[in-house]
Amino acid sequence: MATKTRATLEELSKVEGKAELVDGEIVSMSPTGGIPGIASAMITASLVQYVRQTKTGLAVGDNVGFRVNLPHRETFSPDAAYYVGGPPTMRFLDGAPIFAVEIRSEHDYGGQAEERIKDKRADYFAAGTVVVWDVDVQSEDVVKVYRGRDQQRPTIYRRGEIAEAEPAVPGWRIAMDELFG
Repeated sequence: MATKTRATLEELSKVEGKAELVDGEIVSMSPTGGIPGIASAMITASLVQYVRQTKTGLAVGDNVGFRVNLPHRETFSPDAAYYVGGPPTMRFLDGAPIFAVEIRSEHDYGGQAEERIKDKRADYFAAGTVVVWDVDVQSEDVVKVYRGRDQQRPTIYRRGEIAEAEPAVPGWRIAMDELFG
């Protein structure tokens, strides 16, 4: 019986496109559609403005890798994030973002997808992330804000409302309508 070799961070760094290292395997992620991609860009742009104003942290866009040390996960690649760890290098950022945004794509629906999203959110919290957004541009509940201190009861924001990521990004706000371009 052959033993399967665990993929490494070095191998992951050579993958073209978005991927994460989970359970010793490189998990590729398909490109996103227009509306989720626009939502990601708008959140990142808003975080960039916040960083410029406060001169704190880093606004991180889609496809940036974060190296973590969990028993079954070595990386994250959120759709947008706010990071307060060490200075960036050419390699993956070290540690989890303090705020992570996961935006649902076309195939992120149904029972199995819900379990994957829930498990990934738990991994974020285990790695030290303080706030995780679950963004669903097809739902009336556009953003569900999960906090490490109360992971079971998200704060929900809908169109016409202004969302936040307290306490991870103090004072930062974004109007839900901006996520749609």
